[in-house]
Amino acid sequence: MKRLVIAAALAACVAGVVVAASVAATAGKGSVGGETAEAVAAKFPPLPSNVKSRKRWVIGVKCDFPPFGYIDVQGNHRGYDVAIARRFATLAFGRPNRIRLTCVTTPSRIPTLQAGLVDVIVSTLTWTQARADVINFSIPYYAATGRLLVPNNSSISSLRDLAGKTVVTTRGAIYATWTRTCQKDAKLLEVDGTAAAVLAVKEGRADTFMFDDAFVLGVATQDPTLKLTSDKFLSVPWGIGIRKGDTATTNWVNAALRYMAARGEFEKIIKANSPKKYWTSFVPNVPGPKRTFKYPVGKDPATDCNA
Repeated sequence: MKRLVIAAALAACVAGVVVAASVAATAGKGSVGGETAEAVAAKFPPLPSNVKSRKRWVIGVKCDFPPFGYIDVQGNHRGYDVAIARRFATLAFGRPNRIRLTCVTTPSRIPTLQAGLVDVIVSTLTWTQARADVINFSIPYYAATGRLLVPNNSSISSLRDLAGKTVVTTRGAIYATWTRTCQKDAKLLEVDGTAAAVLAVKEGRADTFMFDDAFVLGVATQDPTLKLTSDKFLSVPWGIGIRKGDTATTNWVNAALRYMAARGEFEKIIKANSPKKYWTSFVPNVPGPKRTFKYPVGKDPATDCNA
C-alpha cells in the first residue's frame, strides 16, 4: 500500500512538470497554418495507401513520459510527441483528430510497429545502428542527452562514481546497453517505465536513474529530494520509427518534418508543452530553420563508451 501511495504521488508530481497544451489544436478546421490542407498535401509525397484509405494515422506514443508523451488528469494524450502526431493528422487530412493514438513503452514500441499495430512510433526513440538495422528512422526531430538523476545526499557526482552502484533505467533503453558495455563495475536494474525508475531511486533500490535529460530535468526540478549530476553523455537525436522498407511512409514523414522545421513549428510545440522555465533547456534540442541534427551513422552510440 505504501508503494502505491508513493507511486501515485510521484505520478502527480511528474505530471505537474508539464503545461498541458497542443499547438495542433489551434489550427482551423481544414487549414494548416494559413494554408489549406489540399495546398499542403500538394507539396508532400503521396500518403501511404493504408493511411489514405483509412483516412487517419495510427501512431504509437509514450504515455508516461512528460513533457513528450503522457496522459493528463482528464485522460487525454498530451506532450511534444503527441502534438507532432496530431500535426501529421492535420497536414494529411486537415484535422488533428484524424488519428488514433496507441500507448507504447520503451520495450514494446518497436515490436508494436513491426507487428503492424501502428503506422509509426513517435515515442522518444533514440537512434542506434542496431535499431536502424530493423526499422526505418525519419530524419531527427529532437536531440536528447543522457543525465544521471540522484538523491541530494548521493555520493555520485559523475559517471566515475558508478562502480558498485545500482543504475536503474527503462527496459530496452539505449542506457541499459551502454551501462552493460561502458559501466561494467555498476549494477544494472531495468524496469518497465520511467515512474518505476524514479521510484526505485526514491526507495533506495537504485543509486541513480540514467535517462534522457528531456525527462529527468523535469523530475529534478519538481522533486526537492532529487538532483542531476553535471555529466552529459550519449548525445544522440531521436527519430520517428517506421517499418523497415516502408519508403512511402518514410518519404511522407520526412517531408512533414522538414515542412514543420522550416516554419519554426517545433519550437512553438516545445514551448506549448513545457513550462517557460525549461525553454532554455529544451529549445536548442528541437529542429528549426537554421538548426538541424544528424545521426552518428557508422558507429553505435549504445556501445560507444566515449559517446
